[in-house]
Amino acid sequence: MLNVFTLENGRLLQEEITSAAELAPLNPVWVDLEIPTADELGWIAQRFGLNIPTNVDDDDLEESARFYEEDNGEVHIRSDFLIDVDEAPRNVRVGFILQGGVLFSVHSEDLPVFRLLRLRARRTPAYVSDAKDVLLGLYDADAEYSADALEGIYDHLDRVSARVLQEEKMDDATASEVLSAIAHEEDLNGRIRRNVMDTRRAVSFMMRSRMLSADQFEEARQIMRDIDSLDSHTAFLFDKINFLMDATVGFININQNKIIKLFSVASVALLPPTLIASIYGMNFKYMPELEWQLGYPFALGLMLVSVATPFIYFYRKGWLG
Repeated sequence: MLNVFTLENGRLLQEEITSAAELAPLNPVWVDLEIPTADELGWIAQRFGLNIPTNVDDDDLEESARFYEEDNGEVHIRSDFLIDVDEAPRNVRVGFILQGGVLFSVHSEDLPVFRLLRLRARRTPAYVSDAKDVLLGLYDADAEYSADALEGIYDHLDRVSARVLQEEKMDDATASEVLSAIAHEEDLNGRIRRNVMDTRRAVSFMMRSRMLSADQFEEARQIMRDIDSLDSHTAFLFDKINFLMDATVGFININQNKIIKLFSVASVALLPPTLIASIYGMNFKYMPELEWQLGYPFALGLMLVSVATPFIYFYRKGWLG
């Protein structure tokens, strides 16, 4: 899919391109390619003289190849953006190329950050004025999207905390659900931290390359401050997740210890009757019924007393609760 964005009266207008003829008369500031076809890449090469590399959105790249500038002035940036925070959170690689005042972006999925920027640029006049404003706007929206995702983690962990700390009796099924929820939030928090780190590196590269105007440089500094403010939140959430994980595992251990305690009490209580039965059966020359008719009742009564005595003792100690 090929979308072209032009500026009109300070607003960003979107147009989906389906042929080279539709692309030829346009002077865009942003060209967005989502899973581009060979024809679409050919239209870009014909109209702008840009041959987009096939690995521009490749996830397996050397770190040194993620931010660089060509001799002809092309700026190449690879950045990760967060997607699907509620279901299956993951980071999607996006390739950016700045050439001749036009921003080219290549990605394999529609991203919420891109939708957010398009909405703002359509509604707010002069929100963007050139291609570098578009790129900074994407990183600004990415930082805000990460902040919203962190707020969602706070809300979800509050509900998990209520289950862990206020549950009168946490069984194994509840503990399993809690652990699954904690694992999901931990994975999302880690991906947010990675996403924030990647955004910081990209914005820092733009600031170091001296490609920004004074106003854009100040906007980049504000984005960096917003990103720095997210670090303390991710660190706090990691601590909170670890606490809830330890508390849940502690409840699981308590439930397991209760089971082991029952077996321990049963084994201790059954030792005396086993000893009595052994002694009783070994101290008769002939069958006990022939020499002592009350032998069996006496032995059974003694065995019951020997079983009841430990249980009474354990009950008074509170070990059976």
